Amino acid sequence: MNHIGRSAEPDKRMLRREFLVVRNRLTADDVREAATALAGRALGLPELAQARTVAAYVSVGSEPGTLALLDALRARGVQVLLPALLPDNDLDWGAYTGAGSLARVRHSGKMALFEPAGERLGPDAVTGADVVLLPGLAVDARGMRLGRGGGSYDRVLAHLERAGAHPALVVLLYDSEVVERVPEESHDQPVHAVVTPSGVRRFRGDA
Repeated sequence: MNHIGRSAEPDKRMLRREFLVVRNRLTADDVREAATALAGRALGLPELAQARTVAAYVSVGSEPGTLALLDALRARGVQVLLPALLPDNDLDWGAYTGAGSLARVRHSGKMALFEPAGERLGPDAVTGADVVLLPGLAVDARGMRLGRGGGSYDRVLAHLERAGAHPALVVLLYDSEVVERVPEESHDQPVHAVVTPSGVRRFRGDA
């Protein structure tokens, strides 16, 4: 069955709950070990090896860990951009220059996030990235991503489209979160690749 349009949203909500339940069972050791493996796999991606600027995010809670990857990218001389959530759920961006450049910010009704503490570069800063690392809860065999439902990364993809920018889109997930199919809506776009602790899977030939 092909889920197109607004009818997909209730299915997405149910799936999000299911994936979050599984994530919440992970121990701190599980998350730490997966983060180390994820960083190793991701650093082997040709897209990241060639990147000068990477738009990323700081993982929170039981999300697949990103900090080890961010620090490794910085050590390579890559400019790493991190998001700051705006009131309309769009994302502003700032540079990551190490753990001291992060501020813990609690947004109304949402979990606390780690955001760049320094200068804001504007929502369109993401259009200069060679790679965009997208958070998610699952990705399917077509490369369709199931996000958390806030719509922030739909706005990011819209900024990229308006600017004619075509960075590689990469999702970091746990192995069990690569599934056969997730519901999709008409605005959803496939990603280029998913990285899990056990490997990389590609979906689009233009990455």
